[in-house]
Amino acid sequence: MTDDAQGRIATAVQSADVLLFMKGTPLFPQCGFSSRAIAILDHLGVEYATVDVLQDQGIRQGIKEFSDWPTIPQLYVKGEFVGGSDIMMEMYEAGELAELLDEKKVVRG
Repeated sequence: MTDDAQGRIATAVQSADVLLFMKGTPLFPQCGFSSRAIAILDHLGVEYATVDVLQDQGIRQGIKEFSDWPTIPQLYVKGEFVGGSDIMMEMYEAGELAELLDEKKVVRG
């Protein structure tokens, strides 16, 4: 990963309380996993930012190294890596994702 890509990823991770690196956009997700991640965040009523990895090859590859996680989407809460779509779904179903958001004092609507 280039220093430039790592710097842009680090800046993005710190720029929002909840950040999702995904394929596509919230209105037009480009894979089922990204669509599921958006649905979970929307259902929890949390404000979040997204980064479309399809728009930047450096970020698309770099995020996998940054988090040491091989797949996209990837969720960050308050700068900490949470996991991918499957982990998000497991945490959501167990009530753990809502608990994490509350512990981190993320505003939910």
